[in-house]
Amino acid sequence: MLPLADAVDEIAGSTDFSGVVSVDRGGEIEFAKAYGFAHRGYEIGNTLDTRFAIASGTKGLTALTVMSLVAEGLLDLPTPVRSVLGEDLPLVDAGVTVEHLLANRSGIGEYYDDDQGDINDYRPPAPPFDLIDTSQYLPLLDGHPRDFPPGERFSYNNAGFVLLALIAERVSGTPFHSLVVDRVCRPAGMIDTEFLRSDEPGPRTALGYLNYDGVWRANTFHLPVRGNGDGGIYTTVADFRAFWPALYGGKIVPRSLVAEMVRPRSGVPEYSLRYGLGFWLHETKNVVFLEGYDPGVSFRSTHDPETRTTCTVISNYSEGAWPVAKLLAELLGQS
Repeated sequence: MLPLADAVDEIAGSTDFSGVVSVDRGGEIEFAKAYGFAHRGYEIGNTLDTRFAIASGTKGLTALTVMSLVAEGLLDLPTPVRSVLGEDLPLVDAGVTVEHLLANRSGIGEYYDDDQGDINDYRPPAPPFDLIDTSQYLPLLDGHPRDFPPGERFSYNNAGFVLLALIAERVSGTPFHSLVVDRVCRPAGMIDTEFLRSDEPGPRTALGYLNYDGVWRANTFHLPVRGNGDGGIYTTVADFRAFWPALYGGKIVPRSLVAEMVRPRSGVPEYSLRYGLGFWLHETKNVVFLEGYDPGVSFRSTHDPETRTTCTVISNYSEGAWPVAKLLAELLGQS
């Protein structure tokens, strides 16, 4: 078997991987390397401190933001969502709780159709410039009948995490984007993680790309200008090396709440996984991970708390992360 570095280089070369890879064992960096371009037009290369969007990887940070409000006594897991919504979103069932939303067991209607076929065909449910702040999602969340009674089963749901962002804003009185930075990123030492606007590409920021029959195009028109509770934050591999030890060390929320978040709430047999509160869980092991997939974005960060092994792969290409992440899972015994 090839050494880890050689194996990653080989698959990165064979798949034209663009992005960054990082493997950390027990606080020591075993492997870290950047590949490809952050900006293809200007041929600006990715580096280890390039910031990438991570799509639904954001959901774990949203969940932690909400749990920090639970720790403070501003919310409880059994809090009925209707008690915060008031007259808004009348089709959200009275039985839906904060815990249902965090566990993807709420049954509320989905606002965004993920099943649009080819990832290149994905479009936001409203013009990108109309989706910048949390309140702008309210019309999109409205008018969707429930899919099933609260708590009946697991169903992955983007609307639930936007709704969690709205709830967090209302009970704290602070805009959601600031809440995530103040309550999660700063305590975790994630100095480069924040909700950037796609029309303000700052330094060290990768554009996302889609391949149309050999032509690379940026994903600018495929996603909201600014992400929200269900996805779209930008980060670096260094920040995710900091994130997992901070999480398990109780620096973001108390360890007792971390244990609640990584306690399995559902089996997800179609993916051979389990799900907790905002976090995906290995089917049989204690490995925990976050994952994201959007047009021009693919991300997976896994952590084994027993061996203290963290593996993060981020790509600015829709399919880029998966071959590398699969290889690393096999090499590190996380598959």
